[in-house]
Amino acid sequence: MNLLYFDDLKIGEGFLTGSHEVTEADIKRFAGEFDPQPFHLDDEAARGTIFGGLAASGWHTAAITMRLLVTSGPRFAGGIVGAGGEVEWKTPTRAGDVLHVEGEVLELIPSKSRPDRGLVLLRSRTLNQRGETVQTLTAKLMLPRRGA
Repeated sequence: MNLLYFDDLKIGEGFLTGSHEVTEADIKRFAGEFDPQPFHLDDEAARGTIFGGLAASGWHTAAITMRLLVTSGPRFAGGIVGAGGEVEWKTPTRAGDVLHVEGEVLELIPSKSRPDRGLVLLRSRTLNQRGETVQTLTAKLMLPRRGA
């Protein structure tokens, strides 16, 4: 796949990534290091919470989303360089879930002060194998312009 520059993108353009299966060991390993709360570490303790069972950290879901975007999403020139964003977790990610990302270009904003780049507003929905949205990420990405 060729590298995509700001000038190559169109509003409404979509993309789809590959998939990633989440395991119980993955959930516990990530949580143990980065989000050590009982509902991410112990299934029995998690049953009595709003999750009703072991759930991956939202930050784990975000990290999986990033990996899917980098390894099987659109190949942006200069990489995926964030300039801000908003993340929402819609439903818990569980052991056995197979996640993929569907993305859409929402807005293209050429930089007035730096004509060699522009901002892309990109919405990425991370879905499980049942088509349920587990996360929505709306991110501002900085992309170089072609020929800049």
